[in-house]
Amino acid sequence: MQKFLVDVNLPYYFALWNSEEYIHQNDIDDEWKDEEIWEYAIQNNLTIITKDSDFSNRILLQEPPPKIIHIRLGNMRMSDFFAFITQVWNEILILSDNHKLVNVFRDRIEAIE
Repeated sequence: MQKFLVDVNLPYYFALWNSEEYIHQNDIDDEWKDEEIWEYAIQNNLTIITKDSDFSNRILLQEPPPKIIHIRLGNMRMSDFFAFITQVWNEILILSDNHKLVNVFRDRIEAIE
């Protein structure tokens, strides 16, 4: 079963990510640098969910772990964010199983091996 680390730049209160498969960075240390997040994800076999392009840039040059789900939606109302992610989350999970990077845009989802 895939487990996830939700980066501090994503909503803490989101019912979709409120289960034992999801750890929010706020529950560990909300001041960790990217390197600390990366190492924690590797050590605990977690997929990082983030809005930070540093993670997706890094995974392009390395092999997983960790895997990355990069949410690239730009600015949007929180209700729109929740509705959109809830609608596409199952597709994202399927792609994440077999790809090291999943980029989530408003108009498409891209997976990179």
